[in-house]
Formats: sequence, C-alpha cells, structure tokens
Amino acid sequence: MPFGPASRLGVSLFDETPPVEWVPNRSQDEAEIIIRAVYRQVLGNAYVMESERLSVPESQFKLGELSVREFVRAVAKSDLYRSCFFTSCARYRAIELNFRHLLGRPPLDLEEMRQHSTILDTQGFEAEIDSYLDSDEYQTTFGENIVPYIRGYKSEACQSMVQFTHTFQLVRGASSSSLKGNLAGKAPRLNSLVIQSIPTAVVSPGSEGATFQTPSGTARTRLGVGADDAGKVYRIEVTGYRAKTVNRVSRFRRSNQVYLVPFNELSATYQKIHREGGVIASVTAV
Repeated sequence: MPFGPASRLGVSLFDETPPVEWVPNRSQDEAEIIIRAVYRQVLGNAYVMESERLSVPESQFKLGELSVREFVRAVAKSDLYRSCFFTSCARYRAIELNFRHLLGRPPLDLEEMRQHSTILDTQGFEAEIDSYLDSDEYQTTFGENIVPYIRGYKSEACQSMVQFTHTFQLVRGASSSSLKGNLAGKAPRLNSLVIQSIPTAVVSPGSEGATFQTPSGTARTRLGVGADDAGKVYRIEVTGYRAKTVNRVSRFRRSNQVYLVPFNELSATYQKIHREGGVIASVTAV
C-alpha cells in the first residue's frame, strides 16, 4: 500500500490502475470486464442492478458492432443515466457530473460551463452528451477503445491549480459515488467556485476532516472588520463537530463552520475549536 501524496489525497488507486483498453476479438470474459468498467465510470460508482443493465448495447459491444466510445455513449444517453444525473439534479450539477463521468476531470472555468449550458438550452440532453464524446479532448485522451477514467488530479488534465483542487469536490477517493459521496447531495458542488475561480480545501478522505464541504454563501474577499494593524484576516474552515450532549436526535453532528479572525486571535480560536471537538480543514489568508 502506498503512503505517498497519491495515497493521502485518495487517488492512489486511480494512479496505480492502468487504463482499461479493449482489444477487438478478445474473450467474452474480457468484454464483460470492459462493460463493468464503463458502468462504474459513467455511472459514477453507482450500483447497477441486473435489471438496469443495457442488454442490447452490451450485446452489440460483444459482437463488435459498438466500440467502447459508442458503448459509453449508449450508457450516458440511457434512461438510467438521465434519471440519476440529469432530471433529478440541478443543471450545473448535471454538467459537472458529465465532466467527471465522460472526461474524467472538473470543468475548467465558467465559460466552459456556459458552453454546455447553451448546448442544453438549444440542442437538448443527447447533444450535450455528444459534445463530450465527440470532442477532440475525448478522442485524443481515450480514443475509440479506452474506458474513460478519473484524471483530473494530473497535470495533463488540469490547466490551473484551481481546477486541480476542484477535482476533489467531485471525487473523494476511488470508492466515492456520484450519488452518495458528499454532504452536498445532488446540489452543485462547483458552481460558485467555478464562477469566482476559487480554489477549495483538499482534505484527505482518510482524515477526520474528510466530511468537510465548502460552505455556500461565504464571503471570500478580504473583510476589514476585526482586522489588525497589519491588515491580515485568516479564514479557518472547520468540520467534524460532535455534539457533547446525548439528548439530541443524534449524538454526532457533522457540520461546517468558517471563522474569519485577525492574526492576533488565531491562537485563541484554535483552542476554542479544539475544545469543542472540531477539526480544522484549512487556514488561509483572505
């Protein structure tokens, strides 16, 4: 088991597993491996019941009538995908999930999100799916016979450090699910972060702060209230609070809290957080 940066960030399995590539005329068992890998990636690690599997596209793939890319297209356009990741999600959540599932990375910026929103408005859901699979990026990276994979933590897939940190809002470890992997549920996780081009905390999924979720509506510009003479205000992100009383619905309450404090109050704030059982996810100057 590795203990380097990839392990701490929760991407070691992605880093160590080579891309799954189909070579025509292989055995039916190998075709089944490809099919399951496509379901796992395109459906974001969601559990697929036998009754939900796409028997016709699967047969066409096994007969050589569909490439991996075309099988990916069939899964992404299926009623199963549409119900899990489109009709039941906010628009920008659906778009960011399409990036995760089909290109293996987070969106680059607001303009890229807008382009796909425009496609949805003018051409519809199926054209939105085609826009990823028919892109030069998809063809260059995956071609016809490689199953898409998570790659947003690699420099080749990211154009900025902001985009790198956004990867971990979409993927919290190799076992995380697009449906259940975050406290945000089906709400967009990157919308405001992409709009303002703001990086977010990267917290190891194996740490106590793994449940940290960037709070919505929190000011991320410098605030002068309470600033000291040096003008430094620090933003402390905290998660993992536990209620100390037992007469609650749940003894354990996980929530997020953000403190904006001047430098000369940092020490006292740290002590207060630790006394209350919180876990500091990050400390940044604002």
